[in-house]
Amino acid sequence: MTDPTALTTLTEDRARALVVDVLRGIAPGPELDGLRPEDDLRETLGLDSLDFRNLVVGVSERAGRRIEEDDYEGLADLAGWIRLLAGP
Repeated sequence: MTDPTALTTLTEDRARALVVDVLRGIAPGPELDGLRPEDDLRETLGLDSLDFRNLVVGVSERAGRRIEEDDYEGLADLAGWIRLLAGP
């Protein structure tokens, strides 16, 4: 279910907070607190393909925005997620 208060384009801070919040439900742990924008999410948090898919679905639902498979390549790190969600 899509969050009716979600925006399709977010500020960088809101985009980061949204992605980190979804990640807390997938890969909770102290690594999230020190996550830098350029850290590879799969490597740093130990995400597998199913975890990544759950991240895509969770962010998509919360942001009210469809995330296409063509976007996946740019979503390896937090910076890529922020660019996607906060970009034009």
